[in-house]
Amino acid sequence: MGSVPKKGAAFALAVAIATIVMATTTTMAADLSDAEKAQFVKLHNDARAAVGVKAQVSWSEAVAAKAREHASTCRTDHIQGPYGENLWWGWSSTAGWVGKPADAMGSWVGEKPYYDRSSNSCVGGKVCGHYTQVVWSRTTQIGCARVTGCNINGRSSTLIACNYNPRGNINGERPY
Repeated sequence: MGSVPKKGAAFALAVAIATIVMATTTTMAADLSDAEKAQFVKLHNDARAAVGVKAQVSWSEAVAAKAREHASTCRTDHIQGPYGENLWWGWSSTAGWVGKPADAMGSWVGEKPYYDRSSNSCVGGKVCGHYTQVVWSRTTQIGCARVTGCNINGRSSTLIACNYNPRGNINGERPY
């Protein structure tokens, strides 16, 4: 009497596998602290000031909500929406590691050498659109979000999304 019918065993195994898969792909919003939000604003304004953009950005919870919506999907491709967007993802073999504002901003502002203002283009086949979005002079609000546990390229990763209002990187226009 103690045996499980084959159908029941197969179902139990399928449930167990589904539970394991779900547990290993669970993402977790790692809410930004007030200090991290302030750091995002400061780093954006520092990059803007470095090229003479006087207009500063401020934090917007509405813009951050859209960034959280995207980050929670763990998608590394840009999605359509009302705002401009920068994405960054990273991982570490160190247990408990979580990407920080300086990690994302360092990557995006690190594209500065590849932006040629005279031609208003990226040079050397390099990417510079993240940088130009950071310094876009008409952007007045930012909002960012961070999600951990994303499976990106087979690694448990942190995804950071920052959104920009109004959006930048408009074809034919200069960032500043």
